[in-house]
Amino acid sequence: MVNFFIHRPIFASAIAIIMVLAGTICYFLLPVSQFPDITPPQVVVSAHYPGASAQVVADTVTTPLEQQINGVQGMTYMSSTSSNDGSSTITITFDVGYSLS
Repeated sequence: MVNFFIHRPIFASAIAIIMVLAGTICYFLLPVSQFPDITPPQVVVSAHYPGASAQVVADTVTTPLEQQINGVQGMTYMSSTSSNDGSSTITITFDVGYSLS
């Protein structure tokens, strides 16, 4: 096979040029993104304390839950809200690729 290309240098050059052109075309057609959309896994914890104000919910429901959740393996950050209708919502965000199961 080597002798085939040694005796036909123009054919070998043509194949090399075709390969370079195909590689250049494929390079520009690749779907690569500098900042891909990656959504980290999240868990949302909701609790209700009917009739309580936002401050009471924060002190008696949200804070104890946050203390128990804090330090969970794979956790990146946590945010919480307490509202005047007696509801509390805690959102826990985990590392990208972390399995929640």
